[in-house]
Amino acid sequence: MTESQQQKPPLSIRLCAPRGFCAGVDRAIQIVELALEKYGRPVYVRHEIVHNKFVVDGLKAKGAVFVEELEEIPAADAGRPVIFSAHGVPKAVPEDAQIRNMFYLDATCPLVSKVHKEAEIHFRRGREILLIGHQGHPEVIGTMGQLPEGIVSLIETEDDARRYAPRSDRPLAYITQTTLSVDDTAGIVAVLQERFPDIVAPHKEDICYATTNRQEAVKHVAPEVDAMIVVGAPNSSNSQRLREVAERAGCKTSVLIQRAGDIEWQDFEGIGSLGLTAGASAPETLVEEIIAAFAGRFDVRVETVRTAEETISFNLPRELRDPVPPAQAASG
Repeated sequence: MTESQQQKPPLSIRLCAPRGFCAGVDRAIQIVELALEKYGRPVYVRHEIVHNKFVVDGLKAKGAVFVEELEEIPAADAGRPVIFSAHGVPKAVPEDAQIRNMFYLDATCPLVSKVHKEAEIHFRRGREILLIGHQGHPEVIGTMGQLPEGIVSLIETEDDARRYAPRSDRPLAYITQTTLSVDDTAGIVAVLQERFPDIVAPHKEDICYATTNRQEAVKHVAPEVDAMIVVGAPNSSNSQRLREVAERAGCKTSVLIQRAGDIEWQDFEGIGSLGLTAGASAPETLVEEIIAAFAGRFDVRVETVRTAEETISFNLPRELRDPVPPAQAASG
């Protein structure tokens, strides 16, 4: 084989920024890690702390035990810390934990908690509440579970918004899941506002800053590349939305990949440019892993395309800032 035959084809990788971990995800992972440091193992986590297998497996290796329901935690470990995931939980979950005398830490993203508070305010003010979101997503289950069953109506599509029939003559209000497509949500809101001009909107956008920023970066890069990779898990709403945003922005080869080993190389034959981003629950090490995989087959040049700066951080729960472990945990 001649030297020219051995040369790798050139590939320009346009790396979206911001990408990857948001402040809420970073805080949730810190809560699990600090709880393990402070109270030792095991620390229980209800549901995946964030939707990323790599992150979850890493925390398992450190001593975190993941369960779907509190009843799975052995009675002998009732005093051990149990952490609620970043997506938020219905009110019934902490109530159940209290009945079981469990010591729990809430890792719900503060921006999700903001939506929970909005729902409660609308309820107290006698409004009929619509939640724009995806059925079955943990965040939606948690938000709807802040109020009695049947109080919140779920709107998933513009067709849902067109068909919705108010159940009373009470004023209407809407809230949204934090990880939706900005454009999809705008379309649903437009239908609702056209049908119900007096519907009460959130005081501040419910879709979180990180979701919006990552989608804007993808919109900027996707039309200029031959293919787009979103690093993230298939059950991650914000990651799925990033892939959809890339496709709509004009990049037909837009794929969601968890790890470098999942790359279907035939999808990337003959490309000269690649856009790369990561969902809010995907660690940077997985982005680096994918760049390294492409560097094994291409002569790679990486360029960062930054469309926003992020400086937001959230406080940790008081229990993890307090150097003295609570009696409940110490007794476990």
